[in-house]
Amino acid sequence: MTHDEQELIRRRQKGRAIVMALLLLAFVALVFFITIVKIKEGMAH
Repeated sequence: MTHDEQELIRRRQKGRAIVMALLLLAFVALVFFITIVKIKEGMAH
């Protein structure tokens, strides 16, 4: 495998890792905000 091929694979892996990190962050934020809303609903009753 040439150096250029290895570099291309590394860039693709890095891109996928960034996308996965962003998706995970979005999921965590969604769960956090849903939890906050449910807590506030519980306090209102």
